[in-house]
Amino acid sequence: MSDVTQATHVPAPATPADLDKTADTPGTGNGEGGPVGKPRSLWSDAWHDLRRNPLFVISAGLILLLLVMAVWPTLFTGASPRRGDLANHYLQAPQLTHFFSPEWLGYDHQGRSIYARVVHGARASVTVGIAVTLLVTVFGGLLGMIAGYFGGWIDSVLSRILDVFAGLPFLLGAMVVLNVFDVRTVWIVSLALAFLGWTQIARVTRGSVITTKQSDYVQAAKALGAGTGRILLRHVLPNAIAPVIVVATIALGGYIAAEASLSFLGIGISPPTVSWGMDVSDGADQLRNAPHALLAPAIMVSVTVLAFIMLGDAVRNALDPKLR
Repeated sequence: MSDVTQATHVPAPATPADLDKTADTPGTGNGEGGPVGKPRSLWSDAWHDLRRNPLFVISAGLILLLLVMAVWPTLFTGASPRRGDLANHYLQAPQLTHFFSPEWLGYDHQGRSIYARVVHGARASVTVGIAVTLLVTVFGGLLGMIAGYFGGWIDSVLSRILDVFAGLPFLLGAMVVLNVFDVRTVWIVSLALAFLGWTQIARVTRGSVITTKQSDYVQAAKALGAGTGRILLRHVLPNAIAPVIVVATIALGGYIAAEASLSFLGIGISPPTVSWGMDVSDGADQLRNAPHALLAPAIMVSVTVLAFIMLGDAVRNALDPKLR
């Protein structure tokens, strides 16, 4: 037996600095990087960035407040938005010291509490915005995905249909459609706006699907004999939906503004439904005598639209790697 003993290498113990460095490395430790050898996905990276974005926090907080206001308006006021008292409250000025009371924002030309109407008006505006966004995302996204994936004559036919609808003026077309109805509910207005507003989502989805279907994993799924439905649902849609979500989020604010514009012109939601657009129209007639009747609903429309635009910008920055 040889007297020479083969030396073995004993690794040095890890220092606290080495442990901290490993924990901060994405996908290599138990820190924020996640489990060992498992890098974060696009969505987890996006959520990681969104939580640290003040723009997202502020806009999400405002939208959450609007949603709660739309679902449970009685949490904010017990006053009726339709009951007026002309004898005592005709164009009464705001009582700014009485926070969240019926007289806080004053009264309109029919003696109705403006604060109560602002709170209850959130339901119609938010409902229209969300309903139209869901409708155009499903319908426009489906047509865009079919056109982008199959191409050929299917893409040509659907693209020509899209061009026809894109050539129609949005608000003018909605006015023509809504003018047919004597009573215009929230759902009729939503359907009219969705009927004319799906083209943008369809274009974005089509372009995103055309880019995604050329990826290696889609070609590999085709080579392995995967069906068209499985490829679209499991491979194309999850990887092509990011820009669609961004556009839909920003467009939601635009649909709320469109509903307010139609109601301002008297072709939107019909009474007795409370709408910010109708209140802006009524307040515009009293601008010289009582500007507060116009300012409160107008500010609510502006803040709501701005909140969704801010949210869309934050989501876009988080989902687009080029903007990080």
